[in-house]
Amino acid sequence: MYRNFNYSEITPAGWIKRQLEIQADGLAGQLDKIWPDVSDSAWTGGDKDGWERVPYWLDGFVHLAYLLRDEGMIARANRYLKAIMDRQKPDGWICPCREEERKSYDVWALFLICKVLGEYGAYAADRRALDYVRKAMKNLHQRMKSGETRLYDWGKFRWFEALIPLAVIKEESSEPWMDELASMLREQGADYGSFADTWKIPVFSWQMHTHIVNLSMMLKSEAELLAFGGEYKDTAQKLYNILQKYNGTAVGLITGDECLAGINPSAGTELCAVVELMYSCERLFALTGETKWADLLERIAFNALPATTTEDMWAHQYDQQANQIACIKFPGKAPWMTNGSEANMFGLEPEYGCCTANFGQGWPKLAMNIFLRSKKGIIAALPMSSRIDTIINGVKITVEAQGDYPFSDKMKYTVTAERPVEFEFALRIPAGAKAKLNGKTLSGSMAVLGNLWQGTKEFTLELSFTPKLSPRPNRMYFVERGSLVFCLPVKAEWKMMEYTRNGVERKFPYADYQLTSKSGWAFGFESDNLSFSFNKLNDIPFSESHPPAEIKAELSPVEWGFLRGYTAVAERCPGHRRAVGSPRAVTLIPYGCTKLRMTELPKIIKR
Repeated sequence: MYRNFNYSEITPAGWIKRQLEIQADGLAGQLDKIWPDVSDSAWTGGDKDGWERVPYWLDGFVHLAYLLRDEGMIARANRYLKAIMDRQKPDGWICPCREEERKSYDVWALFLICKVLGEYGAYAADRRALDYVRKAMKNLHQRMKSGETRLYDWGKFRWFEALIPLAVIKEESSEPWMDELASMLREQGADYGSFADTWKIPVFSWQMHTHIVNLSMMLKSEAELLAFGGEYKDTAQKLYNILQKYNGTAVGLITGDECLAGINPSAGTELCAVVELMYSCERLFALTGETKWADLLERIAFNALPATTTEDMWAHQYDQQANQIACIKFPGKAPWMTNGSEANMFGLEPEYGCCTANFGQGWPKLAMNIFLRSKKGIIAALPMSSRIDTIINGVKITVEAQGDYPFSDKMKYTVTAERPVEFEFALRIPAGAKAKLNGKTLSGSMAVLGNLWQGTKEFTLELSFTPKLSPRPNRMYFVERGSLVFCLPVKAEWKMMEYTRNGVERKFPYADYQLTSKSGWAFGFESDNLSFSFNKLNDIPFSESHPPAEIKAELSPVEWGFLRGYTAVAERCPGHRRAVGSPRAVTLIPYGCTKLRMTELPKIIKR
């Protein structure tokens, strides 16, 4: 349906470029300099992690380096890629383990490194990388056909990830073994539909089929099979609906700390699940053309992703909460379903290091999907600033988007063709928007701007949204405007901790932090009167002290206790909904700008 442009054709701009720059200067951009699991990885000849962590890190870092055209970062990325490819065995095996360990090696890491190499090879036009992927995938086919390799654990529950690099090489040159491998992966892989009933009542038990990252990844599985003759029945929507009904959040996430955690705004969601759900949405939109997945992508990217890292992106959480009144190391038993006591702290490696390695894919892949190539031309999939310089039917084409959406309601598009050429340029319109193009009202979720191009043409897209109170389970509500969710910010006191554990040092700027609340958080909505306004966009796009948008609301204090046994976790909802104080005017700010927050609140019952 749609395909990504190559790195050389994309120039990010506006606030997303700034966010990429912040990431490059932060933890994800510097991880190979400070974290032994990357710097001394077995993938490059070291003695540390030889499984998912380096592939996870490269999955974001490679895109980041090339999108920013940073020669130093590109050289660092290429050193890792070259070291990995140089270690590929003659038979195609590419993962770092001894010969006798291959049978027991969980091939999820193979799927992941091949995805990294496949996407890099395609977007950087690196023939060598694609050849290595072909050899590795063919070796996997041979091993699975002979029975030497069978899917188990992570490989079994992430089987569809192998289809991504397999489709890349199949598109270039199809061979029968590729469809056979896809079939074997599907047959040995987990059938998530058969587990749907177990998602309705979360239990304190660690299970692969309720693991939040697996579930966020699996939504794209049916769509990935399209390249291998599969039929798309929108199973993703059916399964997502079940997950949302019983485990959903106001920002489109699924609770899971680390496995499904039910409907509770104080439950957590693992950061890996945030970026993997974003990627699933990107793939679903590209493969099916269904705009609902781009709408969900916006909701997650503009809210959940920035909220779970510090503004300088040097620290991150493992678990984020919609109602988050503290981020501390819990004494004794943690309040999570299956995670430990440090899971919602901000730091270098809270809980597990998978998120440390993996969270960096979020912003670069979002930037990669602002514009997409269609069979007919170009689609502006996300109304964000960027520029595409490409060739269509032998003619040089430039498409430039300028604007601060979602922190502005106006986008300007400039299309330049070097000489007359036919192609389709289309805009996706975000759900719920009243849209005008050059003053004329648009309808539907997609607008085609033209088919014959010559010289330069300019278009102004104007969007308008109505802020509203939207319902949540347990008679709770949240505030939204378009793709942005707004929260009551809770002032935080930050406590930095510098120490060394298991040979891994935490020190500023990659220290750990505990946050405790310094302002009240127990409130309810006194009315549904909401007054929205934009502010000037700051150098930090998701700044808490200078938020790019705000909503004035009227709140009243309520009695709202803590989760039993804790003094830093809000109960699911207040015991009653009567005000215990006078109404007050309060400024709500975007969810993505907050670190401590209250998102879901009750409506005050009038006496």
